[in-house]
Amino acid sequence: MKFLWSPSSHFNAANLFTFVNITAGLTATYFITQNNFFLAVILAWVGGAFDIFDGKIARKYKLSNEFGVQLDSFADFLSFVLVPVFLIFTAVYSTSLSGMWIILAAVVSIYYVISGLRRLIHFNLHTDAGEVAKYFTGVPTPLGAILLWLVYLGHAYAVLPALAVVVLMAIIGWSLNSNLKVPHP
Repeated sequence: MKFLWSPSSHFNAANLFTFVNITAGLTATYFITQNNFFLAVILAWVGGAFDIFDGKIARKYKLSNEFGVQLDSFADFLSFVLVPVFLIFTAVYSTSLSGMWIILAAVVSIYYVISGLRRLIHFNLHTDAGEVAKYFTGVPTPLGAILLWLVYLGHAYAVLPALAVVVLMAIIGWSLNSNLKVPHP
């Protein structure tokens, strides 16, 4: 069991938490295809909890390595970019929009996915394993996902029309690569 506490192991304790995040994201995607949005959201939040713990474990036990940095970004892309966009597209846009509006929603969804991917790649290229900055520049993808969940709930509870969801997704997508300063928790 030494591999759990070895920074060079791809299966150390921190990375195992990241694998749970990936599993939660993949399972959430399945439940979205089944129109079980409640369970998908619960699984996304489970993935988020494991995302918090993987970093804390990596720092506390000095398990950070380049593999873990890349793995964490893959998990973030799945759980905090693809899953919320897929949820909103399936639960909101596909059921509320048609014609040119669904095309606009598709373009904004792709914009969000590319923005999230760009942010994560940029982060990986400019971060050393184990390094924690005081502030994020731009909204981190987990916070972007939380904002999208709130937008989704706004629509689910008939507070936000589908076109407002499209506009808010575009704004949140922009914020991922903005110069906004967001304190690191």
